[in-house]
Amino acid sequence: MLGLETVTLLIGKYGLALVAPVAVIEGPIVTVIAAWLASTGRFDLWSVICVVILADLIGDFIAYGIGRWGLTRLPDGWLRRLGLRRARLRHLSGHFAHKGGRTLIIGKITHSMGLPVLVAAGMARMRIAAFLWFNLLGTVPKSLFFVALGYGFGHAYTRIDDWIGRVSLILLVATLVAFGCWLFYRRTHR
Repeated sequence: MLGLETVTLLIGKYGLALVAPVAVIEGPIVTVIAAWLASTGRFDLWSVICVVILADLIGDFIAYGIGRWGLTRLPDGWLRRLGLRRARLRHLSGHFAHKGGRTLIIGKITHSMGLPVLVAAGMARMRIAAFLWFNLLGTVPKSLFFVALGYGFGHAYTRIDDWIGRVSLILLVATLVAFGCWLFYRRTHR
């Protein structure tokens, strides 16, 4: 993996043409760096906003596609080994049919839960239009937050990257604890 200094130099040299594919893979810190470079006059801020939002949506659709057209095509034996029995997939489909928007937005906010939620939405065969709409609703404020952070404090991108990792870990643990408590509550009150 490239270091942040190298990424910053490459983005500075090759511009938004490099921001787009790199932001598909690692959006938040690339967004911070690109916005910081926009604050120094190297990029147009509106172009950065459009590129990082589009890159985030493309990356999310790739994860959705892996779930929808990749994992569900595995043989039944492999799906069972992954804990994805047909009944569980039907339950997942029902969940995303009724609460898919909320689940996607929570996945976007927590960042660390984003990839599993996006893949699960694909496995549940969530309607593509609904997926794109709710994903856009979660992506725009998240991307604007990281653009504002980068524009104002992007010179400290190394520390920001550390904080992104820490906050993501805290949100992941909090989400898992809340889910565990919810499961415990459900089982004890049946």
